[in-house]
Amino acid sequence: MSAGDALTHPWLTVRVQIVLGLLFVAAALPKVVDPPSFAHMIYNYRIVPASLVNIMALVMPWVELLAGMALILGLWRRSANALMAILLVIFIVAITINLARGNVIDCGCFDVHAAGRSNAQRLADMKLDILRDIGMLLLSLQLWYGVRRQEMAPG
Repeated sequence: MSAGDALTHPWLTVRVQIVLGLLFVAAALPKVVDPPSFAHMIYNYRIVPASLVNIMALVMPWVELLAGMALILGLWRRSANALMAILLVIFIVAITINLARGNVIDCGCFDVHAAGRSNAQRLADMKLDILRDIGMLLLSLQLWYGVRRQEMAPG
């Protein structure tokens, strides 16, 4: 079995699909439960116009939750994965912009409550958040190739 075959094997693809779905569900739940705290975190990014912050805080968690559930259940895999990949790229860019600005933020990715950490710790956390999101984007890429290969397989 070649490396390409191993990386797109259905066994791995299904597990990546479930893990990615679970990660998005886990990230969505605190935001669904506490939209005001999530809205505050979106506002702190200083990227989105203030008029869009509240609607984003209400809609984005449900999009994450539904896309995650779709992957866990194996429904609309390509669409859910594409949506997740787009969101991950947006998250990576948004955190990177704030890191470059020196604007210390709490990403709001899995927890919508600030932990009371120092600025140096929060800057380090931002770098880890970017690495984590890049890792999730790589999982999304594996899923894309794995699903594509399954759909193209004869029989």
